[in-house]
Amino acid sequence: MIKAGLGAIDLTRADLWLGPLARGAGVVLMFHHVRPFRADAFAPNRLLEITPEFLDIVLSLLRESGFDIIPMDAMPDRLRAQDRRPFAVLTFDDGYRDNAEYALPVLRSHQAPATFFITTGYAGGEARLWWLELEEAVRKLERIELRIGDEVLRYAARDAQEKQAAFDAIYWKLRGGDEETLLAHIATLARMADVDSRALTRNLCMSWSEITAVAADPLISIGAHTQTHPMLAKHDNDRARTEIAGSKTGIEARLGSEVRHFAYPVGDSGSAGTRDFALAREAGFETAVTTRPGHVFSAHADHLHALPRVSVNGLHQNRTAMRSLLSGVPFMLWNRGRRLNVD
Repeated sequence: MIKAGLGAIDLTRADLWLGPLARGAGVVLMFHHVRPFRADAFAPNRLLEITPEFLDIVLSLLRESGFDIIPMDAMPDRLRAQDRRPFAVLTFDDGYRDNAEYALPVLRSHQAPATFFITTGYAGGEARLWWLELEEAVRKLERIELRIGDEVLRYAARDAQEKQAAFDAIYWKLRGGDEETLLAHIATLARMADVDSRALTRNLCMSWSEITAVAADPLISIGAHTQTHPMLAKHDNDRARTEIAGSKTGIEARLGSEVRHFAYPVGDSGSAGTRDFALAREAGFETAVTTRPGHVFSAHADHLHALPRVSVNGLHQNRTAMRSLLSGVPFMLWNRGRRLNVD
């Protein structure tokens, strides 16, 4: 459906005739993994990864489309200035090692600034990448049986198709409930499949020494992404405040420099809301970004702790899709013409 919609926008060239209205002041792009393509038939989290070659295409297309690629530090003033030339801000979530290994060389080749949002528990090697734990558990198991309350879920997982169906069912079943239950059940599956959650985190995420090295690059600013990557809206005020403020002070203590920007984990309306926006402001962040889809408009200057982003989706790595996303037209349609989604 997404592919068809993006294709229709390109076919009708709605990006040209609706773009000036939908594009707004600019866009904050969101990335996760950047690494060479993996030909795995079962890859349920593939939407969270793009290749270095496609990152190069994205940055070239931004410049071809007239976007200025600016650091996040410059965005508040740019919004207030109401400059007619659109801007793009590049953000990378979680602190994956491949961001340093594969994304940074591409950013350097384009002299493109970016913000890396760091989860401090990933840098320390103890917090859990639960969606990847689930992927690895389903990959290893051929049959899954999981008791959730009074319900017993049973799935065959003998091939890629069955594994995808099992992953989707378990993911969305657990995602809709409380986070403690989610983490407990995925830990159970990880034990059944002999998946080492801490080893997974250490293998995929940058250590503090690696983050320090990346932070020394003048193109890169370091932002905060909580301590353990919780869906903040599912937790009480004290936990949410500790996660938000603690990630700021933790990174500042390690790097010896101010952390001005924050990204809400998961970041949709069920994971971050008005309370969390207020807590990010209270913690002293200048901006905070969600994953609510959309471009930014001048009116967002009054809502700097509830900024939307556009995810660069690994399932749609082509110029046609990217051109449609940069036009803002898909989000004008998705948001029914509403420019602000800050409640």
